[in-house]
Amino acid sequence: MKLSAALAVLVELKGCLQFGFVPTLRAILRSPILLLRPRAISRIFMNHVWSVYGDGIDANSRYVKEGLVSANAQGVVLDVGAGYGHTARYLDHAKVTKYIALEPNVLMHSEIRQRANAAGWTEGEGTLVILPYGAEDVATIMSALGGPHSVDTIISILSLCSVPDPKKTICMLVDLVLKPGGQLLFYEHVLSPRVDVGWWQQFWTPLWRHAMDGCCLDRPTHEWIKQMDVWSKGELWGLPDESEEHLWWHRVGKFVKAG
Repeated sequence: MKLSAALAVLVELKGCLQFGFVPTLRAILRSPILLLRPRAISRIFMNHVWSVYGDGIDANSRYVKEGLVSANAQGVVLDVGAGYGHTARYLDHAKVTKYIALEPNVLMHSEIRQRANAAGWTEGEGTLVILPYGAEDVATIMSALGGPHSVDTIISILSLCSVPDPKKTICMLVDLVLKPGGQLLFYEHVLSPRVDVGWWQQFWTPLWRHAMDGCCLDRPTHEWIKQMDVWSKGELWGLPDESEEHLWWHRVGKFVKAG
């Protein structure tokens, strides 16, 4: 593996610190009690980083989202880790009835609302719901949605990398929230099958996780999903032009829950 590829994390961290460090420091100086709340600090930092990088990341993955989300999402859609709500742009009003944005970082909610409204999803019309919960809060999510099996499509775009206890959380969301016959659509960076790349992913994950609000580079998320015994069918694919040495190695998937 080339050294430049192995050290790519440091380059990315430098860019994130350039845009996120100063505003985060200002927030701490205004409210020093934040020093006792490291998760809150991480979310402040991530909000500032995403304000700079979010639109660019969305633009770079537009072709993936159009083929995955626009082509397949239907009914009531739950967007896990909605971020700034970019997913709303890819939902087809002819097929989707409601967009539920699940985002525990409440600092991002105004951006979700703005992008969703621009795409035609509004709380006033009942087509938009923004929930301030993490994906692991399955019981709370079910209560907010009116009960179990209330979602037709679960979407995760670069989000399962930061979910606590991800394997259990994915299983619970699919078992308890997703309707029979519903689908899970995901686009995630995952653990590489190459031993050398995987070693560097595991090496950098402790640093990257603490800096980037829990994001892990070394999760075999696609394998966990594929191995679940609830699917009637599933597809898994990669990005055609992605380097095998990329530390953020991506998999895309569409899985349908048995009826």
